[in-house]
Amino acid sequence: MSDDDDFMMQSDDENYDFEYEDEDDIGEEDGDVDIENKYYNAKALKEDDPAAAIDEFLGVVELEGEPGDWGFKALKQVVKLLFRQNKQQQTLKYYRQLLTYTKSAVTRNYSEKSLNNILEYASSSTDTAFMEEFYATTLTALEEAKNERLWLKTNLKLAKLWLDRREYGRLSKILRQLHEACQMDDGGDDQSKGTYLLEVYALEIQMYTETKNNKKLKELYSRTLGINSAIPHPRIMGVIRECGGKMHMGEKQWEKAREDFFESFRNYDEAGSLQRIQVLKYLVLAAMLSETEINPFESQETKPYKTNPQITAMTDLVDAYQRSDIHEFQAILRAPENAHIMSDPFIQSYLDDILRRIRAQFLVNAIKPYRRITLAHLGTALGISGDEVEDLLVMLILDARLAAKIDQVNGWLEIDRPGDAGQASRFDALGAWTSGVATLGRSVFGLEGRA
Repeated sequence: MSDDDDFMMQSDDENYDFEYEDEDDIGEEDGDVDIENKYYNAKALKEDDPAAAIDEFLGVVELEGEPGDWGFKALKQVVKLLFRQNKQQQTLKYYRQLLTYTKSAVTRNYSEKSLNNILEYASSSTDTAFMEEFYATTLTALEEAKNERLWLKTNLKLAKLWLDRREYGRLSKILRQLHEACQMDDGGDDQSKGTYLLEVYALEIQMYTETKNNKKLKELYSRTLGINSAIPHPRIMGVIRECGGKMHMGEKQWEKAREDFFESFRNYDEAGSLQRIQVLKYLVLAAMLSETEINPFESQETKPYKTNPQITAMTDLVDAYQRSDIHEFQAILRAPENAHIMSDPFIQSYLDDILRRIRAQFLVNAIKPYRRITLAHLGTALGISGDEVEDLLVMLILDARLAAKIDQVNGWLEIDRPGDAGQASRFDALGAWTSGVATLGRSVFGLEGRA
């Protein structure tokens, strides 16, 4: 994380009018120089002697007297140093003192940026009780300062923390508070807070995706796409569309999933998020399952990533899939350098569907030259059992992709050829004619006998 302590955010209403110095101003400047020197002396001690650095930073706060910029920066350093030493109660003590400076000692923009950085810094703690107290302290101070914008941002940050840690009970509680903060008096969504609403929905959608609550997920996803008043950060839309794609995959709506994953990739790419690579893999997965003729790497957005090392394996899979080359497809999946594909639980959960499709297409191509072929031979060619071959053939026959009959007793597949139907009809007609002649003969001979 970058250290922003060596610069100050300027207030929006700063002016540049010149003022003449008097003796009091000169004295104040000399005092500022002493404080500044003490601050940078303390920074020089941070790595080699943290305890001495803390004492020196606290000396800056004392020397400044009236809360100001240097004391604020010094307290930030103290909080970080104490946190690094795992001195939690002291960290909270000086963090509370730091929060008093945000009321008037420093500009609103600078205090918001600083608190965001500190919260990010402290979120690495594994002590849940400490994290709850740290965030609760922050939120109480923001409520007192009536800083609703930072209160919302802080709660969103805390919600993301609980989501990452799979603390769904704590996450649900914060989401309820955030929903209430983004509602109007009549209980409807406050569209003026549309951007925050989308962030809340994005967190909630991720929670429902991970907990597999598809009913809630579907309802919330539709409502999210109906918010038109917000200008969301593309990363947020990337998250929402990614979850939408996963939802459609669960419903086996492959084409809708492909569309959502493309939109998710496009948004992640615009945001510069590394998640774009993972979602691009999902896009390729959905494209194969949808059996679309559209190559996922033909678009202007995806083309630059075609040669990405993690994506190359996926493009090879698409190529093998389109050629129904089951052996190359399986070889790509088994290659050690492509372990990143199999290690993704989401991709892995749909590989059986893809393998089933490519095996089925392989069977369709393999039996073309034959009128009859053994199931054992087909199983050997695919590297699967006879029962698995039979299941695939039944699927193909029921889907009308294959005109054939399975002789289970002898383990044969009897393939119907286009001419077979016509020949059968001729045999049926001949049989009917023969039967008719026989009937006529019996009638004639019967009459002759009575004559």
